Amino acid sequence: MSAKDTFIKPILAENPITLHILGICSALAITNSLTSSLIMSVSLTAVLVMTNIVISLVRRHLPSSVRLIVQITIIASAVAVIDQVLTAYLPDAARTLSVYVALIVTNCIVLGRAEACAMKCGVGTSILDALGNGLGYSLILIVVAIIRELFGNGSLMGHRLLELVHEGGWYVPNAMLLLPPSAFFIIGFLVWAIRSWKPEQTEAADFRPAPLPEKEKRS
Repeated sequence: MSAKDTFIKPILAENPITLHILGICSALAITNSLTSSLIMSVSLTAVLVMTNIVISLVRRHLPSSVRLIVQITIIASAVAVIDQVLTAYLPDAARTLSVYVALIVTNCIVLGRAEACAMKCGVGTSILDALGNGLGYSLILIVVAIIRELFGNGSLMGHRLLELVHEGGWYVPNAMLLLPPSAFFIIGFLVWAIRSWKPEQTEAADFRPAPLPEKEKRS
């Protein structure tokens, strides 16, 4: 795969959320705010890049028996660094997102890219792969957050865009969009839209129903 494809494909064609259905927990939990989604997107992308770089550098020295343990240790160390940076420079965001940032350690996107790319490719390719998957993850989070915050609260990043009825405006906010289940449905619609546009992303059926005997068909 070329460097361009390594970077571009995960953004839409092979998006980790809409194609592989990974990273759903954070997409459900924090996308009621565009600010939180942007911070989480940058955090996960930074962890992806740092993890892929380190694992790519040491991949030839990792015995298979401890490979996963070392990978998770590297991921946890990168998450700890990001958490400390947020605490130092964005303390309010760090308090709000501390649990979700810590859960990046268990995010399947990070470990998946470490296994699928960083363990097999050089540093340059691993960085491009991390950036592409980070941007793909970020794109979905941002789209979902814009829909939820704008139509659920009438604002984006603290700026009022839709004047609410109780403030003398015209828009009645849909509070249901601020609840986590709404993100599930929005992501579902995004998956449907992308797979309708790109039918090759649709998985083959796990099984085919057995044909009915001729007698049962006639009855």
